[in-house]
Amino acid sequence: MAGGAEQDDEAITGINVTPLVDITLVLLIIFMVTATYIVKETIEVELPRAAHGGETVQRTLAVVLNREGRLFLNGVETDDAGLLRTVQDVRSKGEDVQAIIGADKSATHGAVTHILDVLKGAGVVKFAIQIEAEK
Repeated sequence: MAGGAEQDDEAITGINVTPLVDITLVLLIIFMVTATYIVKETIEVELPRAAHGGETVQRTLAVVLNREGRLFLNGVETDDAGLLRTVQDVRSKGEDVQAIIGADKSATHGAVTHILDVLKGAGVVKFAIQIEAEK
């Protein structure tokens, strides 16, 4: 027909990205506005300068518990008293102490908990559990 509307029976294959762009821009504006409020609420502190700033000296102890329940500290067999004494010696020098604990998978949960308790009693507050990644 002349002058009549032609119908296109093909499906719409394009994606209208206009709403996506609109939402993205609105989220960007909201983020920028809230970021300025977050920055304004911080407390500004000018820290004093020192020529000889105290550096934190940190000592890492390797504590290993084998399947028989024997305790090793930095590769040397020891007992609870030796572990406690070593930690206290290191702490008396002003060093922070952290412990990396490696226990055999057949070691009992109670034995590992006991080692953690001894270390906490000696003042160690930073721990890491040594594991082996699966292959």
